[in-house]
Amino acid sequence: MDSRPAPGDDARATTPPTTDGAGAPDLEAADDGAPPRWKLIGPGLLVAATGIGAGDLVATLVAGSRFGYALLWAAVAGVIIKIFLVEGAGRWTLATGHSIFEGWRRLGRWTSFYFGPYIVIWGFVYGATAMSASALPLVALVPQLPVIGDIEWIAQIPLIVYAILTGLIGAALVWFGHYRRLELLVAVLVGVMFVTVVGAAVVTVPNLGQIATGLVPRIPEGGLLYTLSIAGGVGGTITLAAYGYWLTEKGWSTPRWMKVMRLDNAMAYVLSGIFVIAMMVVGAELLYSSGLAIGEGEQGLVDLADVLADRYGEAMSYVFLIGFWASSFSSVLGVWNGVSIMFADFLGAARKLPEGHRDRGIGGRYYRFYVLWLTFPPMLLLLLGKPVQVIVAYGVLGSLFMPFLALTLLFLLNSRHVPAPWRNGWVLNLVLAVVAMLFLVLGVNQLIGAIAGLGG
Repeated sequence: MDSRPAPGDDARATTPPTTDGAGAPDLEAADDGAPPRWKLIGPGLLVAATGIGAGDLVATLVAGSRFGYALLWAAVAGVIIKIFLVEGAGRWTLATGHSIFEGWRRLGRWTSFYFGPYIVIWGFVYGATAMSASALPLVALVPQLPVIGDIEWIAQIPLIVYAILTGLIGAALVWFGHYRRLELLVAVLVGVMFVTVVGAAVVTVPNLGQIATGLVPRIPEGGLLYTLSIAGGVGGTITLAAYGYWLTEKGWSTPRWMKVMRLDNAMAYVLSGIFVIAMMVVGAELLYSSGLAIGEGEQGLVDLADVLADRYGEAMSYVFLIGFWASSFSSVLGVWNGVSIMFADFLGAARKLPEGHRDRGIGGRYYRFYVLWLTFPPMLLLLLGKPVQVIVAYGVLGSLFMPFLALTLLFLLNSRHVPAPWRNGWVLNLVLAVVAMLFLVLGVNQLIGAIAGLGG
C-alpha cells in the first residue's frame, strides 16, 4: 500500500510512530515527562459523559423493566461499538493532524451538503430537549421557585424557567472555551453520576447470577428492534465525532499519543458501561420484578425517583434526582462545547479559512454563534411546543448520522491520507462494516416510522 500522505497533509503524519511489539505506539515513549497515566484521562470522559444522557439512562431502564436482564448483552455491545467509533475518530486526528470534518471534505462535497443542514436542525431541536431534560429533575427537587413581589407566574411554570436557566448557565460556562475547566467540571458531574446511579443499583441488591445470564446474546420475543436500539443508541451520536477536537484541545496532537488516546477512550467507555448496566439492574430488579411501569422519555426517570422514594425513602429519591441532573447537565456542557467546535470548523471551512484559524476553533466567532444557536432559538420550542415537522426532521437526520460516521470512518481509515501504520486492519474494517449496517437498519426503521407518523 502507498503510505505517502496526500499533498497538503501535515508533515508530522509521516513521522514513523514509536511502537511496542504489538504494533501500537509505546505508552512510555508517548508520555515522556507527562503526568501519571491516571491523570491522562480526559477527552474520552467528556465524549462518554456527553453521550450518556438522560435518554440513554431511560432506554436501558425501560429495557430492564420490560425484559429483565435479557438485553444486558446488547447494552454492553452498544458501549463496545462506541469504543470502536470514537477510537476511529481519534486515530484519524492523531495520525493525520486534521479534524474529522477535514477528512469528510476529502470524501466529496456531498458530506458538507449532508452535515450542514444536519448540524443546524439537530442543534435547534437538541437545545430544547437538553434544557428540558436538565430541568425535569430540578422541578422534582424544587417544585416551587422562590419569587419576589407579585411575579407569581414564575412559580407556576418552573420547568420552562429551569430549562432557560440551564441553557444560559451552560452557555456562560463554555463561552470562552476553557477546555481544562470544562474537563474538570464534567469530571465532577461524572463523579456525582457514578455515586448516585451506581448507588441506586446497589441498593436494589441485584441477582448476580441473573446478570451473568444476561450477557449471553439472545433476543426476547418482540424485542428485535428494541435490541437494535439499545445496541446502537447508547452513548451519543454527533458528539462521538467531537472526540478529535477535544484531543487537540488537550494537547494530544501527534501519533505519539495514540496509545494514550486508546487508553483514555477505553477507560471512559468502561465507565459508561457501568452506568448502563446499573440502570438496567435498577429496571430489572425494581420495575420488572414488581411489574411496575414508568413514563416515556426523561419523565421516566422522575417516575423512578418516586418508586425509589416509596421503596427506600425520600433521601434516596433526592440522591437519584441529583444524579439525573448531573447526567443531563454534563450532556449540555459537552454539546454546547464540542458540537460548537464542529460547527465552527464546518463554517470556517465553508468560508475558506485555513485550518488552525481562530474562527475555525474553540472560542472563535463561529463557535460562539453556535453556542447562541443552541441556547436561544430552542427556547421558542420550550414556549410554543415542538413543531411536529421539526421533530420528524430531527429524528430522521439524527438516526442517519451514525451510519454516516461509521461509513466515512471506514473509507477514511483505509485511505492514502492515513499513514500505513495507522490504517485499519481487516478486523477493524469488519467491525466498522457491521456497525454501519446496524445503524443503517436503525436509520431506515426511524425513517419508516417518521413517514408513518406523518401519514397518521
